[in-house]
Order: sequence, then structure tokens, then C-alpha cells
Amino acid sequence: MISAQRYADAVRPVLDRLVDSQADAVDRAADLIAGGLRAGGVLQAFGAGHSEAFAAELVARAGGLVPSNRLSLHDLVLHGDAPRDVLADPKLERDPAVAHRLFGLAAPQPEDVFVVASQSGINGSVVELAMLVKRGGHPLIAVTSVEHTARVASRHPSGHRLADLADVVLDNGAPYGDALLPLEGGGAVCAVSSVTAALLAQLLTAEVVRRFHQAGEVPPVYLSANVPGGDEHNNALESRYAGRLRRTA
Repeated sequence: MISAQRYADAVRPVLDRLVDSQADAVDRAADLIAGGLRAGGVLQAFGAGHSEAFAAELVARAGGLVPSNRLSLHDLVLHGDAPRDVLADPKLERDPAVAHRLFGLAAPQPEDVFVVASQSGINGSVVELAMLVKRGGHPLIAVTSVEHTARVASRHPSGHRLADLADVVLDNGAPYGDALLPLEGGGAVCAVSSVTAALLAQLLTAEVVRRFHQAGEVPPVYLSANVPGGDEHNNALESRYAGRLRRTA
């Protein structure tokens, strides 16, 4: 029987395994991010489809890192000159050309670090963006399902997957196809990659903050905008990165 309890029971061991198995990768990724931020860089996070949830978890939220940007396919319209109807294409993330426009809109500086999330790691925009990031000399952290990406062919002309290009790969622990609970007659229900991605985002944040503390520095962290003094605190920190942080409603 499919039930909320059965899903909860299935998720818990996935989260436990992730914490244990990804500790070393989280440390290495945090070293890259903290090094970039302490040098004045910005964390650039991208995910298409439901992997947008990872970037949203990492960027511009209470308790999160101020020098961060969430790159999104919506940037093509919000910050670029693409018509609105371009977002109606369900296969937009498969187009490698999209990555060039996103990278240009991000306007990264040399110290910036990129984190790119994709369950499968095979779509054109994701792989092309990873290639542009590496060509630009930026550290690249991938968040992907190692099980899933190993079982599917790349849709990028190069044949590369996201994990092939990254300096650090964080395995989100999700199974092939993402969903956890098998259905009678085939298929499965209840995806897990968004849950594990949220955990990875917070593990990264905690370790980056720890590195600031170890260096005797105050980490640039958001307060909730819904507590007294939150706006003033956040505006003061954001002013250090004037023109480099994009914030939308």
C-alpha cells in the first residue's frame, strides 16, 4: 500500500546514507565555496525543472549565504530579451544554446563558484553551462543522482554528463527515475531528489559558515526579513555586492 508513512519510512534511510556517504564531498565543495566567497566571489547556483528547488534552497533565504545568485531559465525573460512564450517550451532545458545566454546574464567574476543541480545530469543546457563554467576557470560543483546519470545517455552533442565535468560531485542519493515507492504493474511514486537536495544545500551552508568561523571571520548570512532588523541587516550585507546579486519576487 502507498501511504505517507511508507514514504517517510523510505526517505529516512536515504537521508542517513547521504549524510554519511557525502561527508567528504561536502567538505571539498565547502572548501571551494568558502574560498571563493572569502576572495570576494559569489556563489552561482543553477537547476532546471525540479532541480530549481536546490538553487532556491541555497540562495536568498533566511540563514543562507548573502553572496549568492539563483540562475534560472526564467532569467531569459526576466533579465534578458527573450519573449515570454519561450518558457512554454517543455524541452527548453535540453537546448545547449540556452546556457550561453544564462552564463552571459550571470556575468560571473573570476572568484565566483558554480553549483549546478540536475537529477539526470544529461540535458543540453545543464551540460553546456558546466562546460562554460570550466572554460571560464570557475570551480564547478555538481549535484546529481549518480545512479540515474550512469544509466542514461547524454543529450549533449559532446556526450558528456554533468558529473563528468565537475570538480566535486554531490550524489543526491535519489534512485533511477527519482521516485521511491514502486507501484503494482510498473512505475513508482513519490520523488526524493528535492528532499535530498534541500539537505545537501543546508549541509553545504553549514560547512561554509564553519570555514568562515575557523578563519576568524563573520560569515555573510541572511536574517529573516520577517524579524525586526532583518531588512536593515540584509540590505547592509547586500550592499557589499552591489550590482552582482539578482533578487526577484
